[in-house]
Order: sequence, then structure tokens, then C-alpha cells
Amino acid sequence: MRKRALSSILILSALLVLTGFGLTLAADAVKFNTAWEPEHETFITWYAKEKGWDKEVGLDFNLLYFDSGMGMLEALPAKQWTIGALGGTPAVVGAARYGTKIIAIGNDESMANVVLVRPDSPIMKVKGWNPKYPEVYGSPELIKGKTIICTTVSSGHFVLSQWLKVFGLKDSDVVIKNMDPFQCVAAFESGIGDIVTLWAPHMYVGISKGWKVAGDIKNSGGGLPIVIIGDPEFLDKNPDTVAKFLRVYFRGIDMLKSTPVEQLVPEYKKFMKDYCGLEMTDEMCKMDLESHPIFNLQEQIKMMSGSPGVVEGWELGVLDFFTTQGKLKKEDADKVVKDGKLNFITDKYLKMIEK
Repeated sequence: MRKRALSSILILSALLVLTGFGLTLAADAVKFNTAWEPEHETFITWYAKEKGWDKEVGLDFNLLYFDSGMGMLEALPAKQWTIGALGGTPAVVGAARYGTKIIAIGNDESMANVVLVRPDSPIMKVKGWNPKYPEVYGSPELIKGKTIICTTVSSGHFVLSQWLKVFGLKDSDVVIKNMDPFQCVAAFESGIGDIVTLWAPHMYVGISKGWKVAGDIKNSGGGLPIVIIGDPEFLDKNPDTVAKFLRVYFRGIDMLKSTPVEQLVPEYKKFMKDYCGLEMTDEMCKMDLESHPIFNLQEQIKMMSGSPGVVEGWELGVLDFFTTQGKLKKEDADKVVKDGKLNFITDKYLKMIEK
């Protein structure tokens, strides 16, 4: 009987190891806080948490909610979180001020940051004023002096800058009112401002109200990722934990890439309501899923390598935006550039997963 009992224990132990649960049962899960905004990239982590994927690799991460990337960064010095996702715009600020590192890509949000106007705006009557950007609406005469509602130092600010460049304009040619995304929607709906810049999912709320897209980052000649960043101290001290977290995240990316959008909509709609506090229609959810290209592990390793790599090229555009607009001091910009290359992008943890 003792032999049979011992055999049963050995068999059960082997099954636990083979199925990936050995680590979770053998030791307490590693607990840490992660930081997210109510956006597409967060769905991956939310879904993973719902399915218990973190526990399967010995982790127990908590999802903290932030309205914007700058709000997220303000919480970093107090060590409120360790790994988070935010736009490529505040990522430059995080690197300059706090030494954060980009460790992966959440998605490409170039088409999910837009300049919106009301349907009767004269801006929508002029398309392709600059022949290099045939899909962009507006003209210098129609834009100069207008009041624009925008979340400054955000991807919404970046799309505004890209759009203004199409017409040879800059921030000083317009009046910018800084508000958080929810306030932007409420203010513009109440009649404040002539133009508003929004990112997903808030942009879909505006579109559902009849507001028209005058331009986005991509058709205005730019590119912008959502990036996964980490607190430098946490990254250095916990490389295995970071790699495990990214394994979970890439499991979610693979799931998204292999699942038809229509099948994802019910879960996505639930995520938007439960985590983001937004009531989204099926069509809005479908549009949001389709407007955020995502990249698997091999694609990301390729995008984060080279001189410059795709991600570095995007971030160099953001750095140029900050410095030319005077939002980043030269001494701060110098902190993130070494020998002409950005020093806050690393593929170290992606390559750990690859091995």
C-alpha cells in the first residue's frame, strides 16, 4: 500500500510539473503592481488575469487604473507600480525623469489617436490641402487661432502636433486647453472649443456623437506605439519575473492574433464596462480591436533591434516633438540619447523569452 501511495504521489508530481502548475503549488506567487490605462493594450492583461494565466507561471500581478500616462508616471517615484503600459509620448518623459525602460510593445496606436471636429466644421470641407497627406482635412486659415481641447504631454498632444505640421503650424498658432480624456469629451460636447484630440476608446465616444476625424497620426505622417515600460530598479533586480510577465502578455497577443474579431467582442465589451467604465457597442469594440495592430515575439524582437529600429524611429519622432515644442529641456533630452541612439529601449527580456 505504501508503494502504491508513493507511486501515486510521484505520478501526480510529474503531472503538475508537465502541466506548468508545479511552480505555483511549490511556492507562493510573486505579487507586484502593474499600471494601465482604459485602453486596448490593457485588455490583454485583464484577460490573462481573468483566466488565471499569471498564477500558472507563479505570478500574481495587480492591475492599477490610471487616466493617462503622465498620471501613471507621477505615481512611479512612490513605487506604486513596477511594470506598466503607456503611450510612446509619456514614455520619453519617463525615461528622462525616472530612467524607465521600454521592454516590449503593446500595440501600434497610430490610427487610434485622432483630431476631431464637429460635423458642421469648415475644416471638413477642405481635404488634401497638403498633397503629401491626401487624407487629412483642414487648411492653415481654418485652423489658426482655434481653441483645441487636448490632454497635453500625451499621445493626444502628439497627434495634434503631427496634424498641425501638415499645415506648417505649431502649438503657438492655436489655443490649447488641457483636460483629461473624459473631460475632453464632456467639454467638447457642451460646446467648448473648436477641435478636440482623443485616443481610443474615448475617440469612439466622440465618433458616436457625430464628430468627424480630421486626421490621425498615421495619415499625418507619424507613428506611435503603446509601449510596456518598467521601473529600472525592479527590472534589474527581477529579470526572471519580468520575463514571466512578458510570457503571459505574449500569450494574450497570440490569442488575439489567432481569434476572429467577432469572437472577441463579448469579452472586450465586458472589459470595457468592468475595467474602463465605458459602455461600448459591438461595433465600437470591433473598430477598436481592428485599429490596433499587435506584434508577436519574433516581430517585436525585430522591431526593437537595428539602427534605428522601428520602435526607436517612432520614439525619435516623439523626442523631436518634445524638444521642438519646448516640453523637454535639452539636459533632459540628453539623458535619453547616447552616441546618437536612444538608451531606454531594451530587447533583453524579449530575448530571455526567446531562449
